[in-house]
Amino acid sequence: MRVKYSWLILLLVSQAAVAQFSWFGGTTKKKQHEILLANRAIQIEATEAINNMYNFNYDAAERDFKWLTVKYPEHPIGYFLIGLNEWWKILPDSKNEKYDDACFYYMDKAIDLADDMLDDDSEDKEAAFFMSAAYAVKGRLHSERENWIKAAWASKQAMKYLEKCRGFGDFSPELAIGDGLYNYYSKWIPENYPSLKPMLIFFRKGVKTDGIKQLEYVAQNAFYTRMEAKYFLMQIYSMENQHLKAYYLAQQLHQMYPNNSFFHRYAARTAFVMGKSAEAEQLAEELLHNVNSGKTGYEATAGRYAAYILGYINMNYKNDIPKAKEYYLKTIEYAEQAKAKESGYFLAANMALAKVSVTEKDFQKAIQYYTIVMNNAEKKSDNYKEAKKQIDDLKKQMRAAKKK
Repeated sequence: MRVKYSWLILLLVSQAAVAQFSWFGGTTKKKQHEILLANRAIQIEATEAINNMYNFNYDAAERDFKWLTVKYPEHPIGYFLIGLNEWWKILPDSKNEKYDDACFYYMDKAIDLADDMLDDDSEDKEAAFFMSAAYAVKGRLHSERENWIKAAWASKQAMKYLEKCRGFGDFSPELAIGDGLYNYYSKWIPENYPSLKPMLIFFRKGVKTDGIKQLEYVAQNAFYTRMEAKYFLMQIYSMENQHLKAYYLAQQLHQMYPNNSFFHRYAARTAFVMGKSAEAEQLAEELLHNVNSGKTGYEATAGRYAAYILGYINMNYKNDIPKAKEYYLKTIEYAEQAKAKESGYFLAANMALAKVSVTEKDFQKAIQYYTIVMNNAEKKSDNYKEAKKQIDDLKKQMRAAKKK
């Protein structure tokens, strides 16, 4: 288990602010300024830019966001959105630190400007909203880098300011996403990571089914946060074994944003899980082509997904063992590039190659693959237990063969 999960509740609660950088109206009590989140013209401009961001057209998105910083230089909205654009550059390969400095810079700039607005009016809910959202992104990124103290502090700040902007836009579907995320993950985490239960004792208990319903409500009724709700639901449906829902949602998102590698690989994965082998094969081949051609956002993680799906299809549906071995080896290669040896596809690829080696009577090679699985899988996992059993059996067979 990665240590980052110890801060997951904090990060997900604050991440609600990122997801709901909605666009609500309100009034201030002291120094008056235009509520930009309620400006319809900005909504239209920002929506187009946000769609570009989701579709990994980063430069086009940044140009529109920079327009906001020029027109409203004392407001955090433009800087926050540019920073969010940097975060989406990180998302396809979260271990790549190339965009970290830019992301932190723009979030800090948004925080400084929002803080100035709060100096003029401590009850400025729009400013509090941007404080919460910017700190949420910083907390999430610090957790990816395993900077746990910084992650915890940023997440605490995000939650503090999120509380300050509650009630702003009552009953808006844009805001319901925060409660939905909290309700779901506050239950999911202790169910899947029992060791973290003591850390969550002081948090309000959520209800997973309520969380899913709230996110579905947002996905159906919200305007600006609709895609964020769908982004989370796509993953939640898979975790809840609601694979048909995950499949339909992933296909929809991939069709809307065909250049988004995250949605693309989820479309391939869900088609694969649903047994739609022809569709999964086509999507995986497209993924691999985009990785090999260096298309923006298509990194080793996408290659790992694609190669494993193609390896499995060639072995189990086409009985093309040489081709299957080729793709399984690519899966391992991509996993090593992404530093993801604990991933399911890496372990499954090694298990598959071990079984092929057994059928080819290359027991030493099989033991090597099984040993890799044991070295990288959790000891209580089925993969670890199966690999250990197979190694023991193979060694017995080899000893028996020597005695003959």
